[in-house]
Amino acid sequence: MVTRFNLRVYGIVINDQGEVLLSHERRNKFEFIKFPGGGVELGEGILDALKREFIEELGVYIDSARLFYLNEFYQASVFKPEDQIISFYYLVTLKLNEINIGVINKPLGSMDSSDFERVEWLALTDLTPDQMTFPIDKVVVTELKESLLK
Repeated sequence: MVTRFNLRVYGIVINDQGEVLLSHERRNKFEFIKFPGGGVELGEGILDALKREFIEELGVYIDSARLFYLNEFYQASVFKPEDQIISFYYLVTLKLNEINIGVINKPLGSMDSSDFERVEWLALTDLTPDQMTFPIDKVVVTELKESLLK
């Protein structure tokens, strides 16, 4: 039974080589691949949350962000089935493109020593929905490819 909304915000970063930034993470013994981003905190705006997540996860600042996708269908959380996920996806440009690729970081607030976060660039042409872990991300990959690779 769904008892609450869970707002999520993600950034889609595409570099000059046509590669998209992906985040590989492990939390609570569950590994997943997603776009960089995360949860919106109480009292926080959607864009403020995106900016905070990029600083926390990547150590970079967002220069601009344009709304690309918002899920209009029901999606239960993979982690907490009682949560209904509402996700905002933004096309993001960064102030500097200096991102530490392949560096393994411990997620902020994690208590499990096996948890990690690392990012990679992958050619948008090579990205498929099946590579993403979460259902909404799979839809976004399809939308992204249809929109940008016409």
